[in-house]
Amino acid sequence: MTRLTFALCVFCVLRGESYAADPTYWQDVRPILRKHCVVCHSERRLAEPDLSAGLALDKPENITKGGKNGKVTVLVASKPDESSLVTLLTSKDKKRAMPLDADPLSPDEIAIIRRWVAAGAPDGVKPVDDTGTAAVGPVRPVRKLDVIFSTKATLPKTAALPGALELTLKVGPLPPVAAVAFSPDGKLLASGVYGRVTVWDLATAKPVKVLTNILGAVNDLKFSPNGKLFAVAGGQPSARGDLRLFDTTEWKLLHALGGHLDTVSSVSFNKDGSKLVSASFDKTVRLWDVKDAKLIHAYTGHSDFVYAVAFGPDGSWYVTASKDRTGRIIDVATGKGLFTLSGTDQEVLAVAVHPTSGQVMAAGLDPLVSWYDPKTGERARRAGGPSTANHEIAIDPKGTLVVTAGGDGSIRTIDPKSAAQLKSMQSGSVVFAVAVDADAKRIASGGADGVVKVWDAPDARLLATLWSGAEDGWLSLTPEGYFAGADSLFAKGAWKATGKPVTDVNLLAPLKDAGQVGKATQGQKLAEPVWK
Repeated sequence: MTRLTFALCVFCVLRGESYAADPTYWQDVRPILRKHCVVCHSERRLAEPDLSAGLALDKPENITKGGKNGKVTVLVASKPDESSLVTLLTSKDKKRAMPLDADPLSPDEIAIIRRWVAAGAPDGVKPVDDTGTAAVGPVRPVRKLDVIFSTKATLPKTAALPGALELTLKVGPLPPVAAVAFSPDGKLLASGVYGRVTVWDLATAKPVKVLTNILGAVNDLKFSPNGKLFAVAGGQPSARGDLRLFDTTEWKLLHALGGHLDTVSSVSFNKDGSKLVSASFDKTVRLWDVKDAKLIHAYTGHSDFVYAVAFGPDGSWYVTASKDRTGRIIDVATGKGLFTLSGTDQEVLAVAVHPTSGQVMAAGLDPLVSWYDPKTGERARRAGGPSTANHEIAIDPKGTLVVTAGGDGSIRTIDPKSAAQLKSMQSGSVVFAVAVDADAKRIASGGADGVVKVWDAPDARLLATLWSGAEDGWLSLTPEGYFAGADSLFAKGAWKATGKPVTDVNLLAPLKDAGQVGKATQGQKLAEPVWK
């Protein structure tokens, strides 16, 4: 280093300046935007203005267009104080400050974005793979994996293809189904995977609505008691929660209830649907006024993630389940804890309340269900449940049947009066979510295998398997072999018997019958298919 260079460096340091190069979009700014903003503000979200505000930040040319059809001045090159991309990061108005309902960017991150705008918003060098990081080697196409849907159906002997039919679709890997919910009238079934909620019409076994204007994970789904509202709970883990209310007539977004700083894990409506309570990994529970979409109180008594929440029968209290190995009964009027539900040294993952007696049922990594008296907080008994983790407990509105979701792949039914196990169904993979319909006749389950299964509760019999994927792909299938789905799925040779492709489409004609699948999802028994 020459004396002149050294002298200039000392001069710049004394003035608080440095020789650091100006930030560029691709190398410095986009990694920040991807972490905090692009989950909402991306090209793929532009068709969902209630989520993206019509603004995409995943490419520099999109930023200059502005949001809401170009009406917002997002970026003015060299003028950070006139660019909302900068000013909204430090806004004191919580309704305008970005990221919305999430922790603010760090001072260093804001400083980088400000310096970038002040420098004229240079693009920098675009990475080869257009992901914001340098590509290593050639870009490889995404390979779809085979997913096999099995049946008990066998073709006639004349087909010379013995063995049960199975359908092989290149749609994998499938994201886990983390939430399921029946509508109060039992006509609809909702299921949730990451970034997607499918609402099924059980009379036709077809999707009637797919919701994608949601943020990240979907952890819980609930219909209001009158069926007019639908709550979706989820969000970005370690970033922000997402709690949305939709009307069920046109499936329009009514409210986005912000405030949770981590993913929302569970929600529950009170009996008249006027209040909603939400639990989150941010260690808080929030009580909401549904009509005004306003926060009533936030409970902060847990020391770790809150996994589940459920209202008591009269709506005067709600109960929680937490990673801190306790449950709490919280007074709705005051937001203060009434009782602590203890007695386990394991994380409590699931909680439910009997709709008439008010008995609290809780379980988790200790899979047996503990039954608590809500008036004293004391444990009355401990029974039932899977052999490993119990991920969810569901109970029908009349309180006649308790259902558990097992880490051992089981769905078990329990008598709420005696706590005796009634039936056990084996799903074949870890079960994360269960729901029971209003008549306690059907059970829905979702889990690690990425499909929804509908079961006959009294007979512990599989009624149908449902799958919904991207690009409008969907399938509904019964054990008898009846199926319905998107025509694009059923390529020649997709059906096999004993590993050999079924190439004669006429053999499959008796099976392609949405009416039969609809009968199954409504709980009816089906006759075996007949080949002419």
